[in-house]
Amino acid sequence: MEFPLPEAARRYVAAHLHDDPAHLALQARRHPHLPVPELVRQIQARQKARVKLPAWADNQDLIFPPALSVEQASSERTATYKAALVAGAARLADLTGGFGADSAHFAAVVEQVDYVERDAQLSQVVAHNLTQLGITNVAVHASDAVSFLKSSGAQFDWLFLDPARRDQRGGKTFRLADCEPDVPKLMPLLLRHAPRILLKTSPMLDIELAIQELRHVRRLWVIAVDNEVKEVLYELGQEPAVDPERLAVNLRRDGTQQDFRVNRAREARAVPRYAEAQQYLYEPNAAILKAGAFKSIGSAFELLKLQQHSHLYTSSELRADFPGRIFRILATEKADGPTLKSHLGPEGRAHVTTRNFPESVADFRRRTGIREGGDIYLFATTDLRGRLVVLVCEKAALAG
Repeated sequence: MEFPLPEAARRYVAAHLHDDPAHLALQARRHPHLPVPELVRQIQARQKARVKLPAWADNQDLIFPPALSVEQASSERTATYKAALVAGAARLADLTGGFGADSAHFAAVVEQVDYVERDAQLSQVVAHNLTQLGITNVAVHASDAVSFLKSSGAQFDWLFLDPARRDQRGGKTFRLADCEPDVPKLMPLLLRHAPRILLKTSPMLDIELAIQELRHVRRLWVIAVDNEVKEVLYELGQEPAVDPERLAVNLRRDGTQQDFRVNRAREARAVPRYAEAQQYLYEPNAAILKAGAFKSIGSAFELLKLQQHSHLYTSSELRADFPGRIFRILATEKADGPTLKSHLGPEGRAHVTTRNFPESVADFRRRTGIREGGDIYLFATTDLRGRLVVLVCEKAALAG
């Protein structure tokens, strides 16, 4: 790929940025003077980046690597959050640089960033992009993490790693030891070069197993974006915490965030109180559940739990500051299609969630004939007496 793109290539990408890449590829012969296959790959990558990195996707001066690198990159929202954790540091090394989204955001709050990427072509792309973005405090190194640390001999305030999460056959991994690089194995080397390490992992990895593998976890963050867990961050240091505190973070569409702190000791001490559904229903956000706060979230907000394994809560008075979705319960019904449709409009639409229920959402919809949409929310679950019920709800009216 030529840096920068020739003007004719730039015009082609800009003109077709929202078109179907497969259709563009079939029409390549209409543009014999352009490298259409490569430009189509640029368009595909930009389309994938539109949600994660909208400012980059619209920047015609940037070059995009293959779409997989974009898929694995941090979003602007999560990269900004990570950068805030290391703000004020003098020097940080991003040892698994990838597309450079994290390095670019670190550079806004750290004096000097070393971007390390073993894919030489990708590191060239990132070096070009950083120049186009006007970022001057990032040094680009085409190297792997181990070689860079051993050859540089430098000391850093922070090291950042985002290990590759797929095995050689392309399958997803569930243990850190199966990722590349193998962070647990590298801990002695990493801690010789920095007092603090920030590690990003996939939500697929088991948190308890990761804490055991790493043995140096001081605290961790479970990061969700609009109620979908995107990544788990671990701060590692010379001395681990006995019970590392976990912060469940939900970054919301309106720019606000919901935080909830939990640790295993507090969770173990929490004693849930149970009750039948009352006036309000509470569904903890996904970050809280991933962090393992199945009991302490109810205790913290003085809520009653519907059933041990449902992880749904209720109250007679509104707890408007609850970190999750809040609904007003209109009725409790059997999981029967005609009965439930009597609460719906003529189109028979509702949003459906199944929790501790023997059917998936898709199976529930097929059996009841209820379509997606509308203003009613159905929670199919098991109640305190072991009965299969559906809570018919609407979103709670919250002040402000």
